[in-house]
Amino acid sequence: MTRILVVEDEQHLAEGLRFNLEAEGYQVDVVETGEAALDLLLGKAQSFDIVVLDVMLPGKSGFDVVSEMRQAGQFVPTLILTARGHSDDVLKGFSSGADDYLTKPFDLAILIARIQGLLRRRDWLRPAQPVEVRNDRFVFGDKTVYFDLLELHVRDQVFPLTLMEMNVLRYLIRHEGKPVSRKAMLEEVWGLHEDTDTRAIDNFIVRLRRYIEADPTKPRHLLTVRGVGYRFVAFPSQRG
Repeated sequence: MTRILVVEDEQHLAEGLRFNLEAEGYQVDVVETGEAALDLLLGKAQSFDIVVLDVMLPGKSGFDVVSEMRQAGQFVPTLILTARGHSDDVLKGFSSGADDYLTKPFDLAILIARIQGLLRRRDWLRPAQPVEVRNDRFVFGDKTVYFDLLELHVRDQVFPLTLMEMNVLRYLIRHEGKPVSRKAMLEEVWGLHEDTDTRAIDNFIVRLRRYIEADPTKPRHLLTVRGVGYRFVAFPSQRG
């Protein structure tokens, strides 16, 4: 049974989420603070499939929780709940390592659809016929992207990626060799509108370069296209 951790300090909302998610067949645990969430998520006794995490919490914020989870190597898919109209919350959440977001107040059907989407997303993380694709892998040089495992292997190193990091990389790989605008990435990868600040995209590229590039200051695979966005090149030595 799919197990969901709900982190929400508003008791009526937390209990409402528990009741409705259990009615959908999920097993639900509820905690009120970020500290309690981290105790469960980073402990060895508990295992969750999805985290639904409010941003505004007493003590550690939702952003802090996501960031500490990812730093500790906990990559369970995480959906953050943000205040209505606070696009900065969305961007900060993604930069912290969140995988999706929903603004308050929200429709229960939309929340359930987002949860189901996160559960399915690993099956979707497969590029459409890029160079050297083998089932759930993409190989370029001495690097292998394992879409189903959310891992990037560089020689003898293994870098776990969040769902959102993998989504960004997957999107660039699918458009290998072509310039991709920040606007397109915001809209097609994250579902954000064009008036949203694009700096979060740049932050993701910086992180991916640290994993992929031999020298992140002189990228050969994740190239900046001035005034547009970025371009992924699988085999730079084969480009003119």
